[in-house]
Amino acid sequence: MIELETENVRFTVADYVATLVINRPEKLNSVTQEMADALVVAAEWCNDSDDVRAVVLTGEGERSFSAGSDIRSLDKYPTPWDFRNRADYCDAIRSLRKPVIAAVNGYAFGGGLETALSCDIRLASATASFAAPEIKLGWIGGGGMSSFLAQSVGASNAAYLLMTGDPIDARTALAWGLVTEVLEPAALLPRATELAGIIASRPPIAAETAKTNLRAAFNLPQEQAIAYERDLQTICFATEDAAEGRRAFAEKRAGTYSRR
Repeated sequence: MIELETENVRFTVADYVATLVINRPEKLNSVTQEMADALVVAAEWCNDSDDVRAVVLTGEGERSFSAGSDIRSLDKYPTPWDFRNRADYCDAIRSLRKPVIAAVNGYAFGGGLETALSCDIRLASATASFAAPEIKLGWIGGGGMSSFLAQSVGASNAAYLLMTGDPIDARTALAWGLVTEVLEPAALLPRATELAGIIASRPPIAAETAKTNLRAAFNLPQEQAIAYERDLQTICFATEDAAEGRRAFAEKRAGTYSRR
């Protein structure tokens, strides 16, 4: 297990599920560069570890998942080019090869919304809200905001969020397809952990490959995407885990998977 060099990101692993908590509730879990660096380290460790098969990402407390970058820290970069090339927390989450579930427990604003969008599955508290408020400050998001919103909620709804900067509530987010489930606050993290456990119980190479394949489906022309899927299926079929899955099916028992 790694130890992160900040108390503002907590990291635990149990039963093949890693839990990452953005832990700065007094600042609505806004992210500093130190915290971004810690998320990069945690993501790299998760990718390299056979002890992690799924990841849950949430914010500390009930008020905020994350309010994005700490605005006061943005002027610390010597030049715009240094800002452009900083280690980015959304990039860190997108770099995870393991499936990632966001448990959105309050404000998901700006980079916080981008962080949630960088996850594979999003669950929301009934008190959650979502916004892309950068336009109100004179800029736009830079962590994949436009691309992911267009994929998730469609062109018109994405334009509404990007061009007004105004928030939507959890029920609207559910209706728009931004989140998969809306739960009462006390049920949010248990449900996210339960869902991560279900995914972690699946053959892990297949789960990681499903994530890779889904990303390809968004980025390749359809015929190329189908051919790529077939190649990935063939690779999965040749693994020890797939052979164990076939044996377990024939023997009417649960499979035991080794990520090989």
